[in-house]
Amino acid sequence: MTPLSPLPIFMPKPLAVGDRIRLIALPAFVKTADPMPALRSPNVLTLEAEGTVINQRPGGYWSVHFANGTFLLEPQYLEAIEAG
Repeated sequence: MTPLSPLPIFMPKPLAVGDRIRLIALPAFVKTADPMPALRSPNVLTLEAEGTVINQRPGGYWSVHFANGTFLLEPQYLEAIEAG
């Protein structure tokens, strides 16, 4: 009997400032990246919306600029768009 080998872990491409991203899932609420952040309904964004990473914030959040504003999102909701 051979020992089981661990399954490879899928690691998505890490995000970086200036990356173009796509929204792949909607969180329960979105937080604005304003100086005084506010929670908004997720319907201010649409699934598959594209934006640009502005910076990384504490707590693992990314500040992402979309056509209708800048929001703080966790990386599990984002997918990097390949240039090309």
